[in-house]
Amino acid sequence: MNPLISPSNEKFGIEPYSLITIDHYREAFEHGMKTQNENIQAIVEDTAAPNFHNTIEAFDKSGDELQRTSLIFSALSESNSTEEIRKFETDIYPKLASHSDDLYLNAQLFQRIKTVYDHISTLETSDTAALHRLLNREQLSTVKKIYREFERAGAALSEEQQKRLRELNLKLSELELQFSQNLLHETNNTYVFIEDKENLTGLSDANIAAAEQMAKEQGKAGQYAFNMQRPSCYPVLQTCSNRSVRQKVYEAYYGRGNQQNEWNNTKIAEEIIALRIEKSKLFGYDASADMILKERMAKNPEAVYHLLDAVWKPALGKLQEELAAIQHAMEADGIKDEPMGWDIMYYLNKIKASKYQVDEQQLSQYFEINQVLKGIFYVAERLYGLTFKEITDEVPAYEPSAKAWQVADKNGETLAIFYTDYFPRDGKGAGAWMTEFRRQTYDAEGKRRIPIIVNVCNMTKPSAGGQPALQSIDNVQTMFHEFGHALHFMLHDVHYNAVYDVETDFVELPSQINEHWALDPAVLKVYAKHCQTGETIPDSLVSKLDAANQFGQGFATVEYLAASYVDMDLHTLKAVPQAFDIMKFESERLLSRGMPQQVYPRYRVTNFSHSLGGGYSAGYYCYLWSEVLDADAFEAYRETGNVFNTEVAARFRRFCLAPGGIDDGMTMYKNFRGKGPQIDALLRNRGLSR
Repeated sequence: MNPLISPSNEKFGIEPYSLITIDHYREAFEHGMKTQNENIQAIVEDTAAPNFHNTIEAFDKSGDELQRTSLIFSALSESNSTEEIRKFETDIYPKLASHSDDLYLNAQLFQRIKTVYDHISTLETSDTAALHRLLNREQLSTVKKIYREFERAGAALSEEQQKRLRELNLKLSELELQFSQNLLHETNNTYVFIEDKENLTGLSDANIAAAEQMAKEQGKAGQYAFNMQRPSCYPVLQTCSNRSVRQKVYEAYYGRGNQQNEWNNTKIAEEIIALRIEKSKLFGYDASADMILKERMAKNPEAVYHLLDAVWKPALGKLQEELAAIQHAMEADGIKDEPMGWDIMYYLNKIKASKYQVDEQQLSQYFEINQVLKGIFYVAERLYGLTFKEITDEVPAYEPSAKAWQVADKNGETLAIFYTDYFPRDGKGAGAWMTEFRRQTYDAEGKRRIPIIVNVCNMTKPSAGGQPALQSIDNVQTMFHEFGHALHFMLHDVHYNAVYDVETDFVELPSQINEHWALDPAVLKVYAKHCQTGETIPDSLVSKLDAANQFGQGFATVEYLAASYVDMDLHTLKAVPQAFDIMKFESERLLSRGMPQQVYPRYRVTNFSHSLGGGYSAGYYCYLWSEVLDADAFEAYRETGNVFNTEVAARFRRFCLAPGGIDDGMTMYKNFRGKGPQIDALLRNRGLSR
């Protein structure tokens, strides 16, 4: 029995993840594609006139079995990748790309969808009352989105253009996968080895113990190893006093994908950009960003650049102040060189500790990971009335260190199942993200199907010597951020796949607004407990933390904006120049904007998976776009004098979290706020007010 095809007998219908094999995936993918093709054929052969139910809804549900397999495989391959899985990815993803093309380039299917779309478009202009009797708002949006999906997939192109589109889609699928697999290998298998413990002064005992264990696992007992997972390499950049060690780690981290080895991503990135340009031209666009942004809140590249430019100048000014302070601190240490990239995090932390008496290692004693999770759950309970019951031992596990939670709504009904997978391991991608094993929807009987949501992170794990999993401020905020994504999809209330997702530049609003509660003094009192004494974080430390919160924002903002500019600059190219050197292109574009030479963008092109691995192509700006929204949205709470105002939270849930993509992002935001967003709160929060 294939657990991806057969109904699950496990609690909540959760699949037995640990029993799934590559053969199960292969069979389930083939079964899912075959079933969807049969469903599509039934739609095409239906002799009844096309309508919402026999065409639009039927298409929307046609791939449910394939979706079941795809979601689980994607979630597990990102967090538990193996050589066997990576080999299977190279086989199955091109097949899935071809299958998608077969669906969206099916002329008979498109004609039926177009007939429904044209009919409702006519009603919308001539007989609005009849339209609303025929379809509700969600159904109307589903028709429009499915029609646009077909248009954007090439259904209206000529036969010759469609043939080339298939070739481009297949090649892009292969290249983006290769880019991501190369980066995964470079992140997990690039090591910096240090022989002498004295060269690690400043690192915590827990970090040193972890490095010693990593070296032992790599066959170099007695040495200290750091790979390019952030919990391993970032403490070196932030706290190690040895400048040469910081330089080795810095160059290894930012050099991922740009080494002279078989995992080099340079030529792959250049080819991806060239193919994306060619694809956009098939659809009549000059550049790929023009095509991509048409379906986002920004609508066009000019709007994106306008936002980036509005923040760039004040951020650069703040960064220059920070670099001057770093220069002064380096001179006090007897270093006469100008600050380099490997100096910035270290000296920002050092200055912060001196100026604000905020010591990151001291602070981490109050942020044990399970306590942080209590704070996260506390905020969700106060705002939305949700409760969380651990059920790790009652449901299937996919990873021994992951935990499972049953989430109940304020009426007591089960809202979702939530998995937390917080610790780094071999085969896990870098960074942090939210994913799904199952999406929220409604079954044929009208019963809500609960989603299964997962937060996957790379937090500091407990040490082999018994040290608890103590987190940095950055890690704490990341946990709140990813849980904001989880909340968004737990609270979804939609009936159709077509309206499940929101625009890319709206999707970070729910995650980023949740960060506002992470360091709120009232919330800190609930979860920030000393790992040894149990003492609540003292008011004096909270005050210092609040005062220091904006320090370093010049660097943080500039490195983020730099990556956003590079992403946009690549995707606004109308043609790839002759003898294109993508790394030189990155450097020259940033230098032309006044970027200090010693500062790299947050991701360099060869390790910029957001942009070149797919998903956030011409979209890395969305974090800033969403920050304008989240900063302005949090003002709605502040204006009431109560950051736990349940009436505001109820509006946010109703208009921004529950509807999925039924409405466009700006409509949802204005429904919540009563007006459009302003940039002032963002600049104030980052200490960049003009």
